[in-house]
Amino acid sequence: MKPTKTSKAWMQEHLNDPYVKLAQKEGYRARAAYKLLEIDDKDKLIKPGMTIVDLGSTPGSWSQVAVQRLKGQGRVIALDILDMHPIAGVEFIQGDFREASVLRQLEAALNKSQVDLVIADMAPNITGIKDVDQAGAAYLTELALAFSKDWLKPNGNFLVKVFVGAGFDELVKDMRQMFDKVVTRKPKASRDRSSEVYLLGLGKK
Repeated sequence: MKPTKTSKAWMQEHLNDPYVKLAQKEGYRARAAYKLLEIDDKDKLIKPGMTIVDLGSTPGSWSQVAVQRLKGQGRVIALDILDMHPIAGVEFIQGDFREASVLRQLEAALNKSQVDLVIADMAPNITGIKDVDQAGAAYLTELALAFSKDWLKPNGNFLVKVFVGAGFDELVKDMRQMFDKVVTRKPKASRDRSSEVYLLGLGKK
């Protein structure tokens, strides 16, 4: 298939992106690592000894950051519908988070122990139809929030990627009922034109 003008422009921008170059230089699997690094520098979410669940983990850059900052103390369980090359110190489950059987697998891995931090950089397969994509992304966020409600420790934290649009205010309202504080983060590595932001729920009630 011949590349379109749009895909060529995207590839050109991607290759010239300073965060892409930095990720290659510093050994991160994707530029998304810098989003979590910046948020964690500001909000001090990851501390040694924690149990962290990384939803929508592939290719693994957020898991890489989580493992580094745990400094060999703690646990990272990652889940994605796509395969992920192994990362030392990360337990990986491949499966669709929307399926009950996959959720049960994740819960079995936790073995009744609660989680300190849930990080979710998930996005559905993009169709290009705005309403469909928005609904797909919102559904994944709702599932991640429901998982956090069941498995986060009291005072645990939840970081999730969301797209500003229909359902955004509703989500913020739901999170405010569950957490002491809800803040929005737009890290520098998040492209300006993208409607993505990160919602951070601090201190599960």
